[in-house]
Parts: sequence; structure tokens; C-alpha cells
Amino acid sequence: MDRINVITVDGPSASGKGSLARKIAQIFDLAILDSGSLYRLYAFFLEEGIDLRSIPKIIKTNIEFKITQDDLRITYLKDDITDKLRSEKIAVKASELSSLAEVRDALFDIQRAFYTHKGLVADGRDMGTVVFKDAKLKIYLTATVEVRARRRYLELQKRGQEVNMPALIADIEQRDLKDSSRELSPLLPADDAHVIDSSDMSLEDVIKITKNLIKEEYI
Repeated sequence: MDRINVITVDGPSASGKGSLARKIAQIFDLAILDSGSLYRLYAFFLEEGIDLRSIPKIIKTNIEFKITQDDLRITYLKDDITDKLRSEKIAVKASELSSLAEVRDALFDIQRAFYTHKGLVADGRDMGTVVFKDAKLKIYLTATVEVRARRRYLELQKRGQEVNMPALIADIEQRDLKDSSRELSPLLPADDAHVIDSSDMSLEDVIKITKNLIKEEYI
């Protein structure tokens, strides 16, 4: 088996790309990049009163990512801030920041630096089209709005949060429109991406397909 360089997993909100990326990283012992969390970190530090231009250095030197059995945890100076990053307030701010060229440019090199000799699985919205155009294997994971809303509903319920299905559907539809129509790095599959519609699949089904793609590409 050839050494895996970069596997990109792009897709819309709540498509399951984060779960897939974590499992593939564990199975093949790869480094992992959750690019969405970097924008959430930007939002978090701005809320903490830190200057926008100082944030990239903080992310480079004081942030650590750790895969657990069921999650990807993020620590700042050894303090786990994962749950704080997942608040709705931070999510909204992160979405706003993702449309700023200054932020996207600052994060480009940071994201590229996640690649190590171990190889990397990178999860986001423009990993295969912008950040890792040179990736050997690109996956675009999607599902219907209704299926994605249901997944998000169950996820938020598990965290003990109050959720409303119609509101979730409206939110996902709005995010889809914003992500796909923005001028900078719009959400779309790379020309050479393998598109997987997981609407009628379990996570295990998607993992199996992805493992087969990896074997085809690297064996």
C-alpha cells in the first residue's frame, strides 16, 4: 500500500463529513483537520476580545486537536473548549467570518500545515477545491436537507439542547444557500471528487465505500 498523502472530505452542513473523517483518521492512523473548527476558533477568540490579527499565531501555537472514541476534542492551553466552540452564537459568527478574505487567507497556510508524514484527512467545504487541490483522493459527502436536519436534531438532543425540526431545516437550507453562493471558495464538489449521497446510508456504509476508494487509490 502506498503512503496516503491527503484525503479531503467536503460537503454541506450536517452531511456527516466530520464523523467520516474521524473514523478514517482512526482506521488509517492519519492526522486530522476539521477546518470548520478553525473558523469557530476565530469566532471564539474574537468574543474573548482578542485582536483579529493575533488569532492565527494563537491557533498555531496553543491549540491541540485530539481524537477520542466518538469525538474530536479541541484544547486551548490544555483547557478543553470544544463545547464552547459548538454554541449557536459561535457558529453564527464563524459563518460570517468564513466569507472574509482576510480570515480565509490567514487560515490557508495553517490548514496546509496540518499535513504531516503520517498523511492527513481534511474535513471542510473547500478542502478539495482550494486548500488541498493536490489531494490524491477527494470525497464530497452530501445528503438531503431533511436527512441532514434529522441527524442534527438527534445530535443536539443528545447534548441536551432544545431543538425544533422546522427551524433546523430552515437553518440548513439557509446555510446551503450561503455556502454555495458566496464569492470566496463556494461550496461545490471538486471536478475529480467522488460524490457520495448518504441519504439512505448509515455511517458504516459510508466508511465501507470510503475504505474501498482508499484501497483502489493507494494499493
